[in-house]
Amino acid sequence: MGQSTPGQLVWIRFKKNRLALASLWLIGLSLFVAAFCYFIIPDGTPDANRMCLPINNRPPGFSVQMILLKKNTPSEQVNWWNQMLYGEKDQYDAVAVTDVMVMGDSVSYTPYSDGSVKFPLLKISLADAVWSLSDPSKVVVEGSAIRSIGTDGQTLQQSREKLAATFCEQQVVQRSFRLGTDRYGRDMLSRLLVGTRITFLVGLVAVVISLFVGVVLGGLAGYFRGKMDQFILWLINVIWSIPTLLLVIAITLVLGKGFTQVFVAVGLTMWVDVARIVRSQLFAVRELDFVAAGRTMGFSDSRILFRHMLPNVVGPVLVVAASNFSTAILLEAGLSFLGIGAQPPTPSWGAMIKENYGFIILPDSAYLAILPGFAILLLTLAFTFVANGLRDAMDSRKQLLGG
Repeated sequence: MGQSTPGQLVWIRFKKNRLALASLWLIGLSLFVAAFCYFIIPDGTPDANRMCLPINNRPPGFSVQMILLKKNTPSEQVNWWNQMLYGEKDQYDAVAVTDVMVMGDSVSYTPYSDGSVKFPLLKISLADAVWSLSDPSKVVVEGSAIRSIGTDGQTLQQSREKLAATFCEQQVVQRSFRLGTDRYGRDMLSRLLVGTRITFLVGLVAVVISLFVGVVLGGLAGYFRGKMDQFILWLINVIWSIPTLLLVIAITLVLGKGFTQVFVAVGLTMWVDVARIVRSQLFAVRELDFVAAGRTMGFSDSRILFRHMLPNVVGPVLVVAASNFSTAILLEAGLSFLGIGAQPPTPSWGAMIKENYGFIILPDSAYLAILPGFAILLLTLAFTFVANGLRDAMDSRKQLLGG
C-alpha cells in the first residue's frame, strides 16, 4: 500500500475528532437545506411569508382546517431553477376555518377563531373559489352548469357537481405546523429553514471577500516587506483597534440597509485575521530555498508569490476561514436584530429573534425567540469545532510524530 499524501493524513486525523466530524456533517446538512429549502418546506412561497393572522402564535404541533381560495391573478409558470432560488408565489389565499359547506353555487364558511371572537358565516361564489376570474361578479349559472371568464380571457365552464367535488377534494385541507406559527401566522419551521440560506449566503460571501482582501494584502506585506509591510501593518492595526460590530454598523450605514450590503460590510471587517496569518506565514516561507531558486530563474514577483508561496499557507488560512464563518453568522444575526441587516420579510434568524424577543417571558410563546437563537448557536458551534479540528489535524508536530 502506498504512502498517504499530506492531505490524506490530515483527513485521517480530522476523522478521529468525533466532535469536529459531527459538526462537519451538520454543516453539510445545513448546506443541503440552504440550497433546496423551497422544495422541502411546508410553505414554499418566497421568504416563507404566507400569513394567516387568525392562527398567530400557535404552539408546536398546532393543526387547523383551511380552505384554499383561488386568487384572481394570472397564473405564473415557474421552472425548477427559479423555484429553488426564490420559491413559488401562492396561487391561493389560505383561510383558516372552523367549518365549511358547499351550498348550490356558493361556498359558506366560518373563519377560524380561538373563541375570543365570534365570526359570522361568510359566502363566496363556488366559481370564484375554484377559478381565477377576470371579473368575479360575472358568473353565469345555467341549470347545473356554471360559466365565467378566466384571467387569461378563456371561457371556463363546468357542472356544479364537478366544481363542488374539485373544491372539496383539492381545496379543503388540513394543515399542521410542527413548530407552531409566529405573530403573523407564518409557519415557523419554514422560516427557520429558509433562514439557513440567508445565514450561509452571508457567511460564504463575507468569508470570500475577507479571504480575497486578506490574502492579497497579507501576501504583499509578507513578500515585499519594507514600506509596503509598514503601511499594511498600520492599516491592520487601525482596523484591529475598532470594535468589529461598530465598524460593521458604520459600513452598513454608509452602504445602506439591505441584504447585499451585509455581505460587503461583514466581509470588509474580517480580512484582518487573514492578512495577519498570511503575513506571518510568508515571513518564514520567503526564506526557503525554492523562493531563491524562483528569483534566480527569473520568475516574476507575482508568480513566486501567488503560485509558489501562497499555496504553502493554505492550511492556516482554511482554519481562519472556518472560524470567520462563525463570526460572520453572529455579525449578521446582530445586524438583523438591530434592524440594519436583512430586511423583512426576509427570514433572517437575527430578525426572527428581534420580532419575537418580547415573548421570551411567556412560557407558551418563548420558543419563537429560542428556536432561531438555538439555530444560531448550533451552526456557530459547528464551524468553531470544525476550525479547531482542522487546526489540530494540520498541526506540524502531529505530522512529524505521525499522530
